[in-house]
Amino acid sequence: MAQPLKDMINLRSVSTLADGLAAAWPPFPRERFVARALGGLAGLELKGRVRHVADALHEALPLPYPQAAAVVRESAAHATLDLWSGWPATEHTAVHGLDHLHPAMETLATLTPHATAEFAVRPYLERHRDDALKIMLTWAESPDEHLRRLASEGTRPRLPWATRVGWLMAPGPTLPLLDRLRDDPSAYVRRSVANHVNDLAKDHPEAALALLARWRAGGGSHVEKVLRHAVRGLLRSGHPEALALVGAVPGSGEVESLSLEADTVAVGGALAFTVTVTSGAAGPLLLKYAVRRPGSRRVFHLGQREAAAPGATFVVRKSHSFRPVTTRDEPPGPRELDVILNGRTAATTTFTLTP
Repeated sequence: MAQPLKDMINLRSVSTLADGLAAAWPPFPRERFVARALGGLAGLELKGRVRHVADALHEALPLPYPQAAAVVRESAAHATLDLWSGWPATEHTAVHGLDHLHPAMETLATLTPHATAEFAVRPYLERHRDDALKIMLTWAESPDEHLRRLASEGTRPRLPWATRVGWLMAPGPTLPLLDRLRDDPSAYVRRSVANHVNDLAKDHPEAALALLARWRAGGGSHVEKVLRHAVRGLLRSGHPEALALVGAVPGSGEVESLSLEADTVAVGGALAFTVTVTSGAAGPLLLKYAVRRPGSRRVFHLGQREAAAPGATFVVRKSHSFRPVTTRDEPPGPRELDVILNGRTAATTTFTLTP
């Protein structure tokens, strides 16, 4: 079993941060900080551990915030910070720097190549909307891909694990930033841009599609890849305009056969199935499948095939895992399996998940 993420906040991560802080500011009480940071970790989950270490850092660095921020920035030059050792430092910035926009944003810019600051920037966007966004627009021009990526990721409307910032949910405020990054040379940045537009599409699909159509018209070396990743949510839901945007004919295609290896599968096992499909038109045939039970319908990618002409036939095999995961409950019982072609449910069969 994989190590729980919370366990990555541990003696090693705390000691790494402590080494950097002590090198940056000799009066730093290294041993006291480590003892305070490690005490009580066992009963906390991941984000609780991050906040706990950040609180210990605040206690051990009793300086006015601008001076404390300078020490935190300097610590990154003296220790090999990573996500786990650096995250408490970005959390310290998120909590204690809110009255000091510029030194705080400078600190996040320094830390983000080591430990992404996408969560820590959210309170600044909430309190200092226009001024924080202006700073992030300059980040979008940075030669550092981590800082460019933070400009996009930190302003995502639906950033996972992050607090919601109400004004980011409306289309418009972040479009100048995305326009600067739409054809970024870094795949790391482009993926964030696509995820940002995918977030936007969940609440404002027409605005997202118009943006992507404009980007396509403007051209670029990487725009097509960004576009396809950005519309994945709309494709999953069968949105006709999104399908047309990627060249697929909405609803086109037929399922010739759908067969299960077995009509029962145990929790922890996998459902193997084979589907034979025929294209209804030349161009992309986008295949999805959905697993349904009362109150739940989850859609997954099955594949994409390019048909040179109508009537092209493809055979696709898939194994869907029912391995237990902590983030999702899969109770035993009847299930339905849908095969979706270019946004249309084209075949359905049933099976049973057993204990």
